[in-house]
Amino acid sequence: MRDFAKRTSKKKSVSGKKSVFRSSKKSTQVIPSNAILFVLLIAAGLVITSFFYFRTDIKSIKPEATLNNVTIDFPTSLMENSILIETNKNEQLECEYFVQIGAYGNKKYALEAEKMLEKEIQNITINTVYSSLQPGKPLNSVISGPYGNKSAANNAKEKITKNGFDPRLRTLCEQM
Repeated sequence: MRDFAKRTSKKKSVSGKKSVFRSSKKSTQVIPSNAILFVLLIAAGLVITSFFYFRTDIKSIKPEATLNNVTIDFPTSLMENSILIETNKNEQLECEYFVQIGAYGNKKYALEAEKMLEKEIQNITINTVYSSLQPGKPLNSVISGPYGNKSAANNAKEKITKNGFDPRLRTLCEQM
């Protein structure tokens, strides 16, 4: 049989190769060694000068024992949830308490909130107020009250919270 592939082995000479990427120049330093030595001497001089100038003393820091004792000095009447308020005896304040259920930009939502709470809460009113952040924008404030004391207002606030609202307690006081 005859081989038609015409395979021939040619020996390539190794001595004929030239390196294309070799530089004929010798390598030079990017930063001279004199410049590196100069920068190191300046840094050492600054460190030594700072120790003398700032007069630093290196000491180890030792932790101190800490005492977590809290002493509360207050009248025993504050332990009974009563609050002492200083007032002039000549001035007497008469306060009314309100519970703000919410403030809505759309009156439809204010009416919806009123309808949801009308069975449990009496004296719900809707007032038009203006926002302090946006003075030209009217808001519909849904308010319950007035209540004669803070306890009644807090009871109403709890009922409103159970219905999924986030009410705020408002106080209106007048001097007598």
